[in-house]
Amino acid sequence: MANVAIEALICDCDGVLIDSEAVAASVLVRELEARWPGAAVAPVLMPLLGQRIERVLGGTSEALGRQLSEADVAAIRAVAEREAAEAPLFPGVAAALEAISLTKACASNSYTAVVRGVLARNDLTRFFGERIYCADIVAKPKPAPDVYLAAARGLNVAPQACIVVEDSVTGVSAARAAGMTVLGFVGGAHVGGDAHALELREVGAQAIFDDMRMLPALVAEWIDRTQARTA
Repeated sequence: MANVAIEALICDCDGVLIDSEAVAASVLVRELEARWPGAAVAPVLMPLLGQRIERVLGGTSEALGRQLSEADVAAIRAVAEREAAEAPLFPGVAAALEAISLTKACASNSYTAVVRGVLARNDLTRFFGERIYCADIVAKPKPAPDVYLAAARGLNVAPQACIVVEDSVTGVSAARAAGMTVLGFVGGAHVGGDAHALELREVGAQAIFDDMRMLPALVAEWIDRTQARTA
């Protein structure tokens, strides 16, 4: 495969721009434990984070042999999205995005309206504009590559010209399946030690970092590597 110059930076939203995954996980565990007294929810649910909430709930239900109605799923999702959307930005996010001159997009497994609201609330729309690609506009959510391929098409760049920032196994798997370079971010409150970094590397993250203030230097390093290969 021919090397191409890096042209775009694509960021996940939850767990990358805002520290929301721990909030969402806490809500999901709380709501399921209320419905299933005595069930060991957390050990089953936590490894599923990064997927659509419906899939997290469905996978947890199946693993524990429990049932959720469509109304339960809708109600839990609404609470999780509302509380997670209020999570704080990671320190240094805005300055990092400001320092990177690449075209930027946001690609999320959430819903477009939710992500637009998060970006607007945190004054990040100035970096992403209308370049928002979410699971509700594609056939298959992450870990399928559809969201990332849609982002590349929308930006009119080759997938190989994109650097992605992801925090989950699901997201890294999706971006790598799309043929993109992936930087794994492990600075979120939901990340539990070195094991998560190892999992991200195992599914294809090419670098791991835990502080958003490191992002500009990492992106510059990968641009330099690509330029060296294409020279």
